[in-house]
Amino acid sequence: MLDRRLFLSAGASAAALALAPGARAAAAKSGEAAKLNLLLDAFFEEGLVRQPENATELGLDKGARAGLKARLEDVSTAGMAAEKAATESQIARLKAIDRTKLTGMDAVNYDTVLYVAETTKPLLDLDIGGRDGFSPSCYVLSPITGAYQRVPTFLDAKHSIETAVDAEAYLSRLDAFAGDLDANTDRFRHDVAKGVVPPDFLLDITLGQLSALRVNADKSDLVGSLDRRAKAKGLGEAYGTRAAALYDQKIGPALDRQIAALQKTRGGAVHDAGVWRFPDGPAFYAANLRYTTTTNMTPQEVHQMGLDQAKEIGARLDVLLKKQGLSQGTVGERIKALYKDPSLYYPNTDAGRAQLLADLSTKLAAVKARLPKMFAHIPNNQIEPRRVPPAIEDGSPLAYSESAPLDRSRPGYIYFNLKDTAEWPKWNLPSTLYHEGLPGHQLQGGIAQESQGLPMLRKNMYFSGYGEGWALYAEQLAYELGMYDDDPLGEIGWLKAQIFRAGRCVVDTGMHVMRWSREQAIDYLMGLDGDALGSTTREVQRYCAIPAQACSYKIGHTYWNAQRDRAKAALGKRFDIRAFHDAGLLSGAMPLEVLGHAVGDYIAGVKG
Repeated sequence: MLDRRLFLSAGASAAALALAPGARAAAAKSGEAAKLNLLLDAFFEEGLVRQPENATELGLDKGARAGLKARLEDVSTAGMAAEKAATESQIARLKAIDRTKLTGMDAVNYDTVLYVAETTKPLLDLDIGGRDGFSPSCYVLSPITGAYQRVPTFLDAKHSIETAVDAEAYLSRLDAFAGDLDANTDRFRHDVAKGVVPPDFLLDITLGQLSALRVNADKSDLVGSLDRRAKAKGLGEAYGTRAAALYDQKIGPALDRQIAALQKTRGGAVHDAGVWRFPDGPAFYAANLRYTTTTNMTPQEVHQMGLDQAKEIGARLDVLLKKQGLSQGTVGERIKALYKDPSLYYPNTDAGRAQLLADLSTKLAAVKARLPKMFAHIPNNQIEPRRVPPAIEDGSPLAYSESAPLDRSRPGYIYFNLKDTAEWPKWNLPSTLYHEGLPGHQLQGGIAQESQGLPMLRKNMYFSGYGEGWALYAEQLAYELGMYDDDPLGEIGWLKAQIFRAGRCVVDTGMHVMRWSREQAIDYLMGLDGDALGSTTREVQRYCAIPAQACSYKIGHTYWNAQRDRAKAALGKRFDIRAFHDAGLLSGAMPLEVLGHAVGDYIAGVKG
């Protein structure tokens, strides 16, 4: 959880965000600032030990940290207790530093990390859910959470095989994976005893994905990945044989136990979609809404904002659709009509999927060439569109991004769920590419990674309101860069994506607070944007599995636009879009309120 939670206290000096790297380094060399700098480095190293996959993700599982490559995070009850103890220890060690003697970026860093720890603790205190999802979830096992869902893809895509040592580490992680499966099963039973039971449809999908993973060893990607790559490096056939034995002896039985536990629970599961129905549900939702949006907005306020913005965006779509000769029916019905043109699809074949990904790579290169018009800093990271692995696509989002490691030893990945290319008309792809890639997540995260003067701990923190808000704003920047000048249907696709994000605010709060059914949420979204039933259903089920996170996108986008409008109004002709983006990006992820402080500093600096 810690790498996804960040807050810069409003009491910290906003001017610190504009400090030059040299000034930050100098400030960190004496007194309490020096203590803080050492402490933050210690926290970072301790975090890698507790979450070894992060070391691999960042390309840091080498040298003195090489042993981390053979381990996985402990997701058991004991591991959760250790995480809670570490959080409490961080709070105590931070408070031993005299905050009054910190200034500038040091004060910001202190307030940031203390806030992280203090807001993590209440979630850990609830003692429900797990640590395997990309956002906090009250469900340890779901279509999008659990070691079963995360580890196989991680091992295949992130665990490099170059030497025999790497192959041995892979085998050690396979062994650990069996333990994590059983730990998740134990945590699942623990949560069920507390009344935290996923709805029936989430259990059905999870069981389906587990069954797809539970194959004979010779058909398992877990075995095949090591066997194939070890042979390619001249390491022989023994590693594949040993992996198959581990699968048969440990992983397969652990999967069987997990499947049995879910099947036992499935009989008593209900169809209600929201977390309102179990005792800790409302507390979890409130905490996670604040965590993901970094605002104090209530569910009711978020719901109304979604309704209002959907109406506004719908009016813009109405104009564009009429220009395409689509004037009859609701906006959603007219967008749906665009899905009926077979010429706007890639074939639902492996060759069609390969062409789709190749075309996305071409568009990515085109938008990258235009970035210097709006950005003074462009990160040195390669980016590669990829298909979501078929074994997990039933529970996967339509698309998501994974950053490149710090050493840039592999590209950043943009994953597209290509289970059915009928869910991806050509006009609906560009906005997602810009959101997940450039100038979206890959640019924002890459700039933070390469920014000088930020502690390593902060370079790798994440705020959903800030980061997802940026990604929606990036979709808008692609439009402003002219990427749709010769693509009117692509512009419709962009606004369709915007109205969809407004709809998320409506249905997420609707299900978890206002007791909407899954079917009511699906019907609302499909009526709003005309999207396909399959993709809409998977999206709604994602909101069921990770409550509140989907609200952060439109809230963050609204805030980024508000800050740009504020700067333009204050500076007039002196407004520089490149400098504005530097002000918002070079200091790494931050809460939306503090983004306002950073923009205020930019305005004050230009005014002199």
